[in-house]
Amino acid sequence: MTPGTTFAALYLGLERRLHTRLQARVHARSKLPAHLITGEQGEDAAYFHLRRHGYTVVARRWRSERLTGDIDLVAWDGDTLVFFEVKTRTARDLVTAQAAVDSHKEKMLRRMASAYLRQFPERHRACVPLRFDILAVYQLPGGTEFEHTPNAFAYYAERR
Repeated sequence: MTPGTTFAALYLGLERRLHTRLQARVHARSKLPAHLITGEQGEDAAYFHLRRHGYTVVARRWRSERLTGDIDLVAWDGDTLVFFEVKTRTARDLVTAQAAVDSHKEKMLRRMASAYLRQFPERHRACVPLRFDILAVYQLPGGTEFEHTPNAFAYYAERR
């Protein structure tokens, strides 16, 4: 590692620890249901995981004024814009976390992505390569594990 990358890794680790401690205080006083707190913790873990792997995260929990729902994370992977759906679980079950992203959720994410892209100048929208990834976060007693599914589904739904 070069001194610059060592410093960046240390800084990211410090930022993650500080964020985790602050969030723990907030959640201790929160009236949110436990499953929503678990989801937020998973999205936070995913955010730092992606940054550690070189993604440039540009939006978290992005919402549109006209659509319901949100996009968990939006990040650049090189020149590709990636829309992440984060699924958090506290145990590994027979069914994977990725299986929770059904055709209805895919349709909603496509619509949200289109709304997000409308922020770009019109002449650039068609030029932006994009993909939809699912990042499963497993918060287990032995530590947090991640399963990344790149290109989980296409921007245009297949006609049946």
